[in-house]
Amino acid sequence: MKLLKTAAAAAISMALLAGCNDETNNIYPPEPETTDVRFATYNLSFDRSSFEELVAEMQITAPEQEVLMQGWFDGTLSDEELKVAEKVIQIRNVAAIIQTERPAVLMMGEFNNDGLGQNQDAIKGFRLNYLAVPQNGLGATSDEKKMLEPIQFAYAENFSTNTGLLSEFDLDRNGTIALPGDAWGFGFYHGQYAFGLLSQYPIDTDNIRTFQNFKWKDMPGETNPTITNCDDEKYPIPEGMKCGDEWYTAEAWAQKPLSSKNHVDAPIIIPTANGEKVVHLLLSHPTPPVFDTLTENNKMLNRAEIEFWSDYVGGADYIYDDAGVKGGLSHDASFVVMGDLNADPENGDGFLDSIQNLMNHDRVNTLATYGVYAPNSLGSTECVALGDCSDNTYPDRITSTFGLRVDHAIPSNDLNITDSGVFWPATFEEGRLLMNDERVGKYGNGKDISSDHRLVWIEAEL
Repeated sequence: MKLLKTAAAAAISMALLAGCNDETNNIYPPEPETTDVRFATYNLSFDRSSFEELVAEMQITAPEQEVLMQGWFDGTLSDEELKVAEKVIQIRNVAAIIQTERPAVLMMGEFNNDGLGQNQDAIKGFRLNYLAVPQNGLGATSDEKKMLEPIQFAYAENFSTNTGLLSEFDLDRNGTIALPGDAWGFGFYHGQYAFGLLSQYPIDTDNIRTFQNFKWKDMPGETNPTITNCDDEKYPIPEGMKCGDEWYTAEAWAQKPLSSKNHVDAPIIIPTANGEKVVHLLLSHPTPPVFDTLTENNKMLNRAEIEFWSDYVGGADYIYDDAGVKGGLSHDASFVVMGDLNADPENGDGFLDSIQNLMNHDRVNTLATYGVYAPNSLGSTECVALGDCSDNTYPDRITSTFGLRVDHAIPSNDLNITDSGVFWPATFEEGRLLMNDERVGKYGNGKDISSDHRLVWIEAEL
């Protein structure tokens, strides 16, 4: 298909690129005008069959996107073009949601990378070709238009991940060593399900701490999972093993990382009237506590990955980072725990005590976890009422189409939280097509439209 570029479109592209420093891969918009800082977490569901596929989609320019969209509306696309167009629709809708809520800091879950967090092509393309371009706040497929203001983030970081990183052990006990079952974190390739960070404030890269290689065995109280499902015909015990046996070999358990992806402490520097304020962004995406067969492996790991942050903000001295530095966060440090933690404090299949302990931690501002500033929406309540989402103890706080509050922004108790929310429009609110469109995807709801998760945000007055 021939992609047309007008002089005006080319001028727009040049204007966007003018703000990009190729050496640092940073775009430099004006500094934020206030110190009311909006922190957001969003599992984007940008899962693709390869990192290269995501890069290609992110590098489609705005004029090229318009040609695809016009073909989608006209019904003139080939099957191959249609697949690309529907990915563009998803990315545009996600960008529109971000432009609507306008966070100053954004933790992006399921933003695939090269595994090491070194290749910046996808994240750069997302910023230039989608976030820095006005999107339709009514949805990419809407006939009506409500064009949003572009949003720029001066700073971006990708992080290495254990997902798709092949171990040297038969972790799933199926007789072979291969992806995805024998990766340190589930993934069909290294970099799948990774996460990234966008910020309008400087990221103190020299003081970022990562915990990708912290060993599960080194967390106090943690033990090698054992076979507990012993009489299930669907899941026979591997030959040579019996009920109660430890699942991992001694060698594998000694090497098994705690983090299914990574745990990251990324400090950002925020200018205030009283000088610079450092806030530590504590980023992770624990494994879901489901898909277990013979053991409670995932359930145990999810609990441990969440409890790591409770111990970290408590200053636990057993913790060590990838540089070998020991200890947790200092007791006077400000922080926000951010990410899809795959844990609801009241419902779901996980060990509820882990997320409850974190949300009730004495260093946490509980007004933003259980109190008046617990993020909520009208759309989630309506979803339960219509029977489209599973029932929940607090339906207004659900953050996913599967009916659970799994996406969290948990601030320290020294941060003055003044507002919060979950972007989930009800049927009577604008933006419904950003997350529910029967013309796109298998079910007209979820990952094909934008995501099966919702953007969650809190606002702090510094």
